[in-house]
Amino acid sequence: MKIVVGLGNPGQQYDRTRHNVGWMVLDRLAERAGWTGHARARDAAATVHGRYAGLDLMLVKPTTYMNLSGVAVRKVLARQRAPLEDVLVVVDDFALPLGRLRLRERGSAGSHNGLRSIIGELGSERFARLRVGIGLPEMRVEGGMARAARDHVLSRFQPTEQALLEEVLDAAAEAVEEWARDGVSRAANRWNSWQAAAHETGPAAAADEAGPAAAADEAAPDEQGIVRRRTGWRKLLGWQERE
Repeated sequence: MKIVVGLGNPGQQYDRTRHNVGWMVLDRLAERAGWTGHARARDAAATVHGRYAGLDLMLVKPTTYMNLSGVAVRKVLARQRAPLEDVLVVVDDFALPLGRLRLRERGSAGSHNGLRSIIGELGSERFARLRVGIGLPEMRVEGGMARAARDHVLSRFQPTEQALLEEVLDAAAEAVEEWARDGVSRAANRWNSWQAAAHETGPAAAADEAGPAAAADEAAPDEQGIVRRRTGWRKLLGWQERE
């Protein structure tokens, strides 16, 4: 069984914040698998598992705060007797722009407290991680970079970022599935060079938000506003069906 850990903070005040994008990716996977609402609380985590798309998966959300994520991960791995090569941790990364992903076989924690906790509890950096870009924080002179970064990761995505975020969550879910099926190297070869369509097009970044007029030349939607993206079929926001 492959174990996918999404990092985030519990509590309504942290719901849908940038720091919780790991939870959001797991929510997208659970939706795809039809597992929404079936998670069980055990050993400081909410977990759900089963067979989906030919894969045996367990989705794990540590319900400790971010800096204690490793406690939950250690308990889950001990209970499942899972080797580290069967583990993928999904985390936010403000060093990456929103619309980019990075899959690595191992690595340091960098400035991420959740990864630091996991490495400390497991005594190893040898587990895969999928970093999901959330964009750079705005620098505030009075608070310094550390304050700006803290405020940024605990902020929510802006309305203008929602269409891009949806595409990112779809792509990250597919990257997880490909990791589980084909391993880190093959999944990284595909997804480390991926860019969200809105991210690639510059001025058209808000095409879905602007409706069919902004997206028509690039996306060629059908009469219901359905357009094919790299990550699947989507309906453009604001589209009015033709009479």
